[in-house]
Amino acid sequence: MRTTIPITSRPLDLIYFAFFLVHIPATLLIDLQALYPASLTPHFIRALPQLYVQMSNDPLIGSVLGMLGDSKPFVWFKTFLALEALFQLPVFVLGARGLWRDSRSIYVLLLIYAASTTTTTLPCLSVLLTTPTTSAQTIADKVVSVTTFQRSLLLSSYIPFFMIPFIMTVDMASRLTKLVTTGIDATDDKKSS
Repeated sequence: MRTTIPITSRPLDLIYFAFFLVHIPATLLIDLQALYPASLTPHFIRALPQLYVQMSNDPLIGSVLGMLGDSKPFVWFKTFLALEALFQLPVFVLGARGLWRDSRSIYVLLLIYAASTTTTTLPCLSVLLTTPTTSAQTIADKVVSVTTFQRSLLLSSYIPFFMIPFIMTVDMASRLTKLVTTGIDATDDKKSS
């Protein structure tokens, strides 16, 4: 039987654990409001993404919540939010629990989550990088745009949600490869005995 190593002695697992815990309220209070009926959402909770969009002019959250005037919502982004609700949110809870317990059986789920999240966050970063910079022309044309400060703010909030899952993808693939190799070697040794 394997000895459980405390999470404080596993730096990457501690980062993943903290990432999941931080992600739960962000998902419930901001991201998923595009999916909630407004009539069932308390005003103080509806105010959170409004404040966020006023500060950042996030073209993704702002569009799906109808906060950016005539801009059309990104249908693909709303689909990603549904994926976040149905798949990622349960993984945050299961992943945090599995990491806390030092369970290797969670590695497959974390690999699937991390690869999926890396893939879905990349187009979001592309939108942020290609959103026009605010100018007299974008204001006159009523085009959704961001200031240099807003773009920096948006990138600083989205990049960790890309980088941590990217690192997790590589890490979990490596851990699973080692486990599979160990299992194959043990099977081969058993056969030759």
